[in-house]
Amino acid sequence: MRVAVWPRESWSRSFRYYGKRVLRLTASPDAVARGFAAGAFASFTPLMGFHFMLAAACAFLIRGNLIASALGTAVGNPLTFPFIWAATYKLGHLILGSSPHEIARREDATEHGFNLLEQSFDTLWPVIKPMMIGGIPLGLVCGALCYVIVFQSVRSYQEAKHQRLERRRTAHREAEKLEDA
Repeated sequence: MRVAVWPRESWSRSFRYYGKRVLRLTASPDAVARGFAAGAFASFTPLMGFHFMLAAACAFLIRGNLIASALGTAVGNPLTFPFIWAATYKLGHLILGSSPHEIARREDATEHGFNLLEQSFDTLWPVIKPMMIGGIPLGLVCGALCYVIVFQSVRSYQEAKHQRLERRRTAHREAEKLEDA
């Protein structure tokens, strides 16, 4: 659990590793970027536990890479979720024209503790509805930003890789010519 929240080595090493995982996917830059954007979009929904499935469905619909969509769901993580949830909740209420309010607490909830998993859907809907509505525009904006960043990064990486491989092939051909002479 500690490693999921605080990496063993460092944050920068973890981010570099994660970035390399995205860059090294063997698909077109457009497909990787679409998939990653689908995963980032899914992270802005309040459907905890379903982000991978939602990201895969979105990636399938927009013809994105499914693995990149799974990697893109990491936009929503324990460090970013509090900010994402607060922003989607407030934007949802702004769009709905309502005022934010807390989950109604029953008298027995204060005595026995408040367990979110034991609440009925009717009790949770006033929180989930604005988060869903606010999550769509925020998810689209985040997905668009991620698309641009990932597309440019993957394209640059693949072009550099292609050039390195071409230089190796040329050097190998020249070495064979020298051996034959």
